[in-house]
Amino acid sequence: MGDVLAGNHATWEFESDALLIRFDRGNRTPKLLSVLRERRVPHEALASVTLTPGKRGTVVLHAVPRPGADPLMEAAAGQLKEACDPYRLVLPADRETLAEYYRDELRARLPADAMGTVDAGAAVGPVGALGPVGAMGSVGALGPVGALGPVGAMGSVGALGPVGAMGSVGALGSVDSPDVTDVGAAGAPAHVDSVLTAPTPVDRFLVAPPQGPQSFKTYDGRASFDGVSEVSFRWSWTGASTEKWKAGDQTFSVRDLCGVEWRSPEVLDGYLRLVPRGGAPRPPQPDLDPASVVFGLGYGPVHLSLPFAAAVLAAIRGRAADRVPVHAAAPAGMRDGASRDPGAVAERIRHLGELHQAGLVTDAEFSAKKAELLAEL
Repeated sequence: MGDVLAGNHATWEFESDALLIRFDRGNRTPKLLSVLRERRVPHEALASVTLTPGKRGTVVLHAVPRPGADPLMEAAAGQLKEACDPYRLVLPADRETLAEYYRDELRARLPADAMGTVDAGAAVGPVGALGPVGAMGSVGALGPVGALGPVGAMGSVGALGPVGAMGSVGALGSVDSPDVTDVGAAGAPAHVDSVLTAPTPVDRFLVAPPQGPQSFKTYDGRASFDGVSEVSFRWSWTGASTEKWKAGDQTFSVRDLCGVEWRSPEVLDGYLRLVPRGGAPRPPQPDLDPASVVFGLGYGPVHLSLPFAAAVLAAIRGRAADRVPVHAAAPAGMRDGASRDPGAVAERIRHLGELHQAGLVTDAEFSAKKAELLAEL
């Protein structure tokens, strides 16, 4: 297509094989959208496109991604607020006709298998199962509704059979309702041969993960990702639990992970938690788990932590073919070739001494950890 449709906070460009979404960078644009900058969504990554009335004289054009197609939406797991949904384009109501045109044009380019289907003509056995389903008729026209028959059986609604088994469902004819005709990959067939069900999932990400940020501050430390193979957590002595301090700073290879759990910082007890392969037991609370960081008030905001989680999730899926068996994550300083700034090591030893004086670590733990830190120099 190549056309451009501009709305609130975003612009949609219709390419021949994809939808290119560019986000504004203004102060009124939600921070998450500003960080995303732009997203290229192949047509095969979409399940459907809808157009609905919005608030205060607007209409909303909404592209619905298929399950498993976008790492950002997979990581968000339905927790995004409506204003932060990157697939919504809000337009003035006077542009509804134009929006309808682009909706139909985009639908015509969606893959035929984007939505799951159930054969509407399949015969179903007795006991509560549906019989053959007829063609659909005009809006609301369900055919004449017959009177009730003898007890235990119903009369005609296009003829319902005895109780416990439904007979043939009568002709419903063509459907004029936008809610029905506006579904489907190619823009609503005139005669319905199948019933739409949930969108068909895909087995790989079709949308590229966000490019950044790859480091952000949390309540109990800092999370970093090299963008390819390693995620690291460095603990804060003021916020990290004793369990995390005892475990030491953590570095995880994406090969040893099978997923990422993200709980929005806009709700109570937000966190980002890595899921190791192998199903080993984990502490029930994220603040006790060295494979997680907790957000807290003002820490790990959505526009930082969600793109981070999506990037890590995409790396995990991308490395699935060559992962190695899971092993315990080692402290950053214990990895081969690892080194650390002497000043940083001295600071960690000082913090460790404060914990020792406070009785939070034993003499043996203090000596062992101090030896580890000195070995990094």
